[in-house]
Amino acid sequence: MIDAKKGGDKMEAVQYAAITGLNHYYGASFLKPGLAVQLVKDPDNPYDEEAISVEISPIGKIGYIANSPNTVPRGCKSAGRIYDTFEQRTGGIVRFVFKDTAIIELSPNTNEPDFILFDVLAKGKWKG
Repeated sequence: MIDAKKGGDKMEAVQYAAITGLNHYYGASFLKPGLAVQLVKDPDNPYDEEAISVEISPIGKIGYIANSPNTVPRGCKSAGRIYDTFEQRTGGIVRFVFKDTAIIELSPNTNEPDFILFDVLAKGKWKG
């Protein structure tokens, strides 16, 4: 089954990607569905020339978009598949959170609203 969103007169397929490496930063416990994130190309990454970091302001980097056959869940795009679809930054919305992985919906028109993060912090759900 393919998710689709109606955009004007055409249907656009919804694209998903996985955030990995969360345990190397702040963990996944503070991530909640609906939280906006920013995807930022990381061309100087020594391990992956198509690396895309995931950031939340004012925290900073929280992980990377999965780019290995071992880390990309079924139904998600790898960093390599989305790397050339945006200039330097694009947005995403957290949709699902698992033990050490979060699934985001790619959302290029998403500006990271600080009030969403503030709401998470104010409710004491982030333990950074």
